[in-house]
Amino acid sequence: MSTKSQVLTLLMKQTPAFLSGEEMAQRLSLSRTAIWKAINELKKDGYQITSVQNKGYRLEKSDVLSAEGIQLALWPQTPPLTITVLETSESTMTDAKRAILDQTPDNTLIVADMQEMPRGRFGRPFFATPGKGIYMSMVLQPNQNFEEIAQYTVIMAVAVARAMDALAGVHTEIKWVNDLYLNGKKVCGILSEAMSNVETGQISNVIIGMGINFSITETEFPEDIRQKVTSLFPDGEPTATRNELVANIWNHFYQILDKRSTKDFLEEYRQRSFVIGKDVAFTQNGQDFRGVATTINGNGELIVQLPDGTAKTLSSGEISLDQIGEWRRG
Repeated sequence: MSTKSQVLTLLMKQTPAFLSGEEMAQRLSLSRTAIWKAINELKKDGYQITSVQNKGYRLEKSDVLSAEGIQLALWPQTPPLTITVLETSESTMTDAKRAILDQTPDNTLIVADMQEMPRGRFGRPFFATPGKGIYMSMVLQPNQNFEEIAQYTVIMAVAVARAMDALAGVHTEIKWVNDLYLNGKKVCGILSEAMSNVETGQISNVIIGMGINFSITETEFPEDIRQKVTSLFPDGEPTATRNELVANIWNHFYQILDKRSTKDFLEEYRQRSFVIGKDVAFTQNGQDFRGVATTINGNGELIVQLPDGTAKTLSSGEISLDQIGEWRRG
């Protein structure tokens, strides 16, 4: 761990109290000069640090993404994560794939302050802006059959919803299979990709990526999507940090994953879903269908009843609803 990281971790643990340069130097077995240089580097990185004579340094509330900040907010029972935080990334999904080729360990998390070429399902681009979003991808190495990891996206959606609700005091809802909504507008999209081992036939690597609108205000979104998207903190005044949200998402993910045999997360997913009972349209094998979404089964698949009474089971793909917000006014 670098001197800067060590100093940052100490300041985070000490917040909101002051910590003297002398005490930091003693704890880290470093010179006062090294501490001073690290403080200045942190200030250049965007951290607000108050210096008071005879008191020392205090880290003020700031929203700079950092591996140290994420680590401090992880629960003790959450598995150790290998975390890389980037100022800019073309795509964290691409970064994750490169990490796999470099034989990255299990539970490797890549987080970016900004994505230059963010993409969602089917390679579609989405809006990203520095300092106000969360763009991240996790590499998991389950070495399980496809059936065993098919629920990962469902588990992830519930984990994100729980973390958002707890930190922001909101109630998020889910559009099958991978979008989270707040007040009828999209706030988060999740993308999962799996890689299999040809010899064993098992899924060797899973990448779960997501883009979260954290504190982007309405006027900061492009005009053509303002009626469709929102942020967790749409007024641009967050009451939590991005580090806290990132950590709590993975806290909840691993908690659910550890207890997934109970299937409790599936019932919560159903309760948060706003598509059940609604008319939906989808394409399967090149053919367009319309029907009513009736339930989500034990594998996280959507069951749609067609007008002729037959049922279609959707395990992946995309559905559309006519005027998503209309049911709220009915």
